[in-house]
Amino acid sequence: MPAHPPHDDVAALPEDVLARAERWAAEDPDPAHRDTLRAELDAAAGVGPEAAAARAALAARFAGPLAFGTAGLRAEEGPGESRMNRLVVRRTAVGLAAHLWDGVGRDAAPPLAVVGYDARRGSAAFAADTAAVLTAAGVQTVLLPDPLPTPVLAFAVRHLSADAGVMVTASHNPPADNGYKVYLGGRLTDEAGRGAQIVSPADAQIAARIDHAAWAADIPLADDGWTVAGPDLLEAYRAAALGVLDDDRHGHRDLRVVYTPLHGVGGAVVPGLLEDAGFGPVHVVAEQAAPDPAFPTVAFPNPEEPGAMDLALALAAEVDADLVIANDPDADRLALAAPVTDAHGVRTWRMLSGDAVGTLLGAHAMPALHAAGRSAANSVVSSPQLAALAEAKGVTHHVTLTGFKWISRAPNLGFGYEEALGYCVDPDMVRDKDGITAALMAAELAAALTAQGRGLTDALADVDAVTGAMPSAQVSVRVADPSLIARTMTALRQQAPATLAGEPVTVRRDLAAGGDGLPPTDALLFATDSGTRVLVRPSGTEPKLKCYLGTRDADPAAAAERLEALRAEVTALVGG
Repeated sequence: MPAHPPHDDVAALPEDVLARAERWAAEDPDPAHRDTLRAELDAAAGVGPEAAAARAALAARFAGPLAFGTAGLRAEEGPGESRMNRLVVRRTAVGLAAHLWDGVGRDAAPPLAVVGYDARRGSAAFAADTAAVLTAAGVQTVLLPDPLPTPVLAFAVRHLSADAGVMVTASHNPPADNGYKVYLGGRLTDEAGRGAQIVSPADAQIAARIDHAAWAADIPLADDGWTVAGPDLLEAYRAAALGVLDDDRHGHRDLRVVYTPLHGVGGAVVPGLLEDAGFGPVHVVAEQAAPDPAFPTVAFPNPEEPGAMDLALALAAEVDADLVIANDPDADRLALAAPVTDAHGVRTWRMLSGDAVGTLLGAHAMPALHAAGRSAANSVVSSPQLAALAEAKGVTHHVTLTGFKWISRAPNLGFGYEEALGYCVDPDMVRDKDGITAALMAAELAAALTAQGRGLTDALADVDAVTGAMPSAQVSVRVADPSLIARTMTALRQQAPATLAGEPVTVRRDLAAGGDGLPPTDALLFATDSGTRVLVRPSGTEPKLKCYLGTRDADPAAAAERLEALRAEVTALVGG
């Protein structure tokens, strides 16, 4: 009989859920989590709305083990097998350690892993637990000394020739979330995957080694034995980051910059790097400068979300800045805003889309890519403008599935991006998106343009003159019930739109079938002969349906007008 039997006149939780919750309340390493579970168990034994809410919370916490996939783990932080917490992290670290030993062989030198973490709630404890579990399993482990950006961890995997890396972060997710990303390197992968996020079958192999029945007492923990990285590691990253700049081609550095880390960890690295490179003055948004897991000044800690950039744009107007730079909380993404002056001489600020920034940085890198024989790449949900520009410049281009785990593996990659504000400007340094080196390259481009009396929007017009205007936009629908996303995808598969912005749809592709060199993925592509396109897919990290829109026209005004018509159509279609 469960220790907290529910009242007769209310629906009971299954006994196995109650039993697991009772055991978790006794075993969770986090005392706050134990208190939460005990309070919910007590409340669930009663009647009325409070009891019903407690039972619903317990059912959600114990709906099944949190699935480990190519994105690692990501969920709300809290007690229970379906949440991010210290017991789930310890179980996962045991599975990772076993996978590393499987990969190198028991007769080989011990695997080497490096562990990093951001400043979210629980991140430091999750990283320390990971180091303790890996060390107890015989894995040589290096723990980063402080909350640091994800690109520093990705760099460390390659720089230290580590066999694996773990980054505890939920990137730009809501404040309640946390996550656990895994990278492979060293003896566990080939050169294209060295320092990149895992792909199949590594995710399934790690998942198979995770014992979801293990309790805290079953998991060995080392008290010490791991190495805490010294300042030389961050200095090596900083030196490599400054190396992405081309002083010979772009020596101008006069640039008034406003920067915000959005309460994340980028503030410890980015302002100093910009100043060391000679850019400045650099004005940091004071209210968002220090890491704060509550993200108190924003609704969502994502530069793309409405209102997230308001403080930075206000400061930019105050100091008459030339460029606004923002990172998301773990600094692997970059957002830019550029000044524009209207016909009446009024100066305002324009947020640049991820596609616009990717196209600008790609165009900036194109001469070096051509000279070195390196390729460019972007994801299938991103604008095809980079591909059109690469073709015009004689540079090989690749289209990949969504996510840097795929972009980073594009053959002979020299530059890659995805529209979700992710850019890889030096894959030999960081084989992942890096909002820090991308910020340096953006500042270099902006400074060169400013010295010519031009701006980033002028540079975009230069690209449009080569490829035609190819503006893009996104419509996202956040849902409380994830099943709504699956139902919408099914409905679109059964009845595709006949027209887009008044033009007949001539391309209907279900990417679940693969093709064109892409592995199968849950996405739908609709396009017209003129280049108007819509790609629809579920988000991989949030309960969202995402629709990626684009148009193409020699006349920028016509392309923009068609894009707005398309946005209205798609919003009505999916309920955004």
